[in-house]
Amino acid sequence: MNTISEVAGLRVLTCVPDHTTLAREQDALDLIGEAFGAEATVVVVPADRVDDAFFTLSTRVAGDVVLKFTNYRVRLVVLGDISRHLDASERFREFVREINRGSDIWFVADEEALAAKLS
Repeated sequence: MNTISEVAGLRVLTCVPDHTTLAREQDALDLIGEAFGAEATVVVVPADRVDDAFFTLSTRVAGDVVLKFTNYRVRLVVLGDISRHLDASERFREFVREINRGSDIWFVADEEALAAKLS
């Protein structure tokens, strides 16, 4: 079961590591619906629960997921080590760099980095 917490005054839905997988647009919609039900404005997904297709930009999974979260004004945070994906693709590395400049979608290494972003 996913958990709800408060970080920097925001309600955060955190997906448990052994449950939710973010693999397609419908998974994003399911998480957004769960966030709305819990009155959360931030969804945190552990990096190891994100499907490899998300990290391959040519699949368009990342774009579809990012668009859904942005359109519904729910922040998405991918939490954890994504270094193997960054090392594998210059395009993905650029995508992460650009996305992390915004305020809606972030890739962060750990809970400390998440708290810093949300403060």
